[in-house]
Amino acid sequence: MIDRLTIDKIMDATNIVDVVGEFVTLRKAGVNYKGLCPFHDDKTPSFMVSPSKQICKCFACGEGGTAINFLMKHEQITYPEALRWLAKKYNIEIQEKELTDEEKQQQSDRESMFIVNEWAMKYFEDILKNDPDGIAIGKQYFRSRGIRDDIIAKFNLGFALPKRDALATAAQKAGYKAEYLIKTGLCISRNEEGGVRSEDTPAADISHSTLHTPHSTLRDRYAGRVIFPWLNVSGKVVAFGGRLLDSRTKGVQQKYVNSPDSEIYHKERELYGLFQAKKAIAKEDRVYMVEGYTDVIAMHQCGLENVVANSGTALSVHQIKLLRRFTQNITLLYDGDEAGIHAAMRGTDMLLAEGMNIKVLLLPDGDDPDSFSKKHSAQEFKDYIEKNATDFISFKTRLTVENVTDPVKRSEAIGGIVKSISVIPDQILRSTYLSELSQRLGIKEQTLLNSMNGMISKDIEEKAKEREREKSRNEEGGMRNENTSEAENHPQSNLIPHSTFHIPQNNSPEAQIERLLVQAIVRDGEKVIYEGIETEDGQTINLTVAQYIAYDLGLDGLSFHDDRYNQILSEAAAHGGEEGFKAEEYFKRHPDIAISSLAADLAIDRHQLTPGFQPKEREGGLRQRVLHLVLDFRMDIIEKRLKEIQAQLKTVGSDMERMKQLLEEFRDTQQIRDALARQLGNDVIR
Repeated sequence: MIDRLTIDKIMDATNIVDVVGEFVTLRKAGVNYKGLCPFHDDKTPSFMVSPSKQICKCFACGEGGTAINFLMKHEQITYPEALRWLAKKYNIEIQEKELTDEEKQQQSDRESMFIVNEWAMKYFEDILKNDPDGIAIGKQYFRSRGIRDDIIAKFNLGFALPKRDALATAAQKAGYKAEYLIKTGLCISRNEEGGVRSEDTPAADISHSTLHTPHSTLRDRYAGRVIFPWLNVSGKVVAFGGRLLDSRTKGVQQKYVNSPDSEIYHKERELYGLFQAKKAIAKEDRVYMVEGYTDVIAMHQCGLENVVANSGTALSVHQIKLLRRFTQNITLLYDGDEAGIHAAMRGTDMLLAEGMNIKVLLLPDGDDPDSFSKKHSAQEFKDYIEKNATDFISFKTRLTVENVTDPVKRSEAIGGIVKSISVIPDQILRSTYLSELSQRLGIKEQTLLNSMNGMISKDIEEKAKEREREKSRNEEGGMRNENTSEAENHPQSNLIPHSTFHIPQNNSPEAQIERLLVQAIVRDGEKVIYEGIETEDGQTINLTVAQYIAYDLGLDGLSFHDDRYNQILSEAAAHGGEEGFKAEEYFKRHPDIAISSLAADLAIDRHQLTPGFQPKEREGGLRQRVLHLVLDFRMDIIEKRLKEIQAQLKTVGSDMERMKQLLEEFRDTQQIRDALARQLGNDVIR
């Protein structure tokens, strides 16, 4: 349990620009910063970070909040985990009681798997540095590849002992459960009858009974291999890759064995080396994509750090979006053989469709990024890339069309290139590529344009049909009965209690007014708008924004439809008289993450002026604004009630008594509506 004082200390030290900047490339935009939203498919920067308010928000998808909210959403971690992440970043010590066995058992599988992987990485590193076999076999292998000790440490490289249960034994001795050793993929379960769980079976698919079979034993997945840990973008260990040593790879199909998919690792969502490369990628505004672990490591050693690998698998949309947070420019670096050409061709249409600017460089025959980097300095490598890299369309044209004489094959190849151009979202870039293709192939640009427009139209039509199908599915599954029950007979007060009205939808006028009222509470809830009010017992009090709203709504038993709104109003009113209470800071740091997230959302504006240009609110302006909002809130309730009564009158039939009751209520409600309208039309400062 982390105490409130420590939480405040962490929040005081936190700079949200630094935190978000760990994951998103930010550019200065006036008094704020902007970047591509990491929570949706963002084509133009819509994610705003406010250093003055210490909050962030995407004005396209709505995600945002404080640094805590951001970390919880982005890293899929809990509130305490986000606090620990920030405490570690800002070197703040957290004093926590030792977890009991019961509390350890209650920790999530996800957190436990991260802990086990972190331990395993350190275990493999320790074997490589200190164990005689690790030094003689593992370290000797890395040195034979020319990898320096500082680079070994930078990538946390390690070695797994040849003994098939070395890690399993050490892990269980250290108190780690077999359940998590299997779920992370570090170990494989075998039973005494000789049954073996396939190494290709996802760890998440292991049955509960398998984990607790009394006769089961564990075998290490990576025994006798050098180890390459996979760190996600925030530096958590999510997986491992293990390579057989050169002397053992002859005739072996699987030189590498990688972690299976699990709750914390999905290979199509991760890129090897991204954690070590992300700052260099943002600085250089370019990323180099290579195939394997050693390519990444060798280029780092050469001095080129903005490099990642997809480790032989086809690029996924998830990986592309991950990269696009840091840069739109990508250079594919592969060797010049058939496999390298095939690798360069994979996933390129997805890259283009996601707005990436692609260049391709095939290295000279016999070289891959690993070997080439060892022959050249970083500057020489950069110069070679600059001189020889070509844009993808030129590369694809040269590869698939030039020197092809068969008319059918040539036409198909040209169609493939036009199709690649058609997915590019930038219209000017599409036109430029099309013009270049026309000149290169001697085909009329209009012919290519007609072909491309046909492809785009067909794609738009298919997407529209899919949206319609999705809309139909949502409408069928999301229909709600909005009919309201007849009002019960009860004594009428100044207004009809809010409980008799339907809950307003998020985009309704009622919901918008409620949101504006709660926004006023969050931003200005502690500010006094009435001074020297005399109570019935002769005392004099002041009323803050929150206290006035609570008092006014309480007169008629009114409340907000959203429980979070009611909690904010209640707490702001209760703390209103306390010295030093600031509603915005209080709610942004609220221990209920739903409250803090909402408060951060309400505290930020799409556009912010610099302090010198911000208009000053005239005296009494805040009070007038709050009073108008309260009156608007009441007016919305009254208008809704009048419509409900009219609807009920149409269905009352011959029940004259019920009709009389409804007509009387309609008349009384109209009078209230007219009184409110007069107040809204006049100067409402009291």
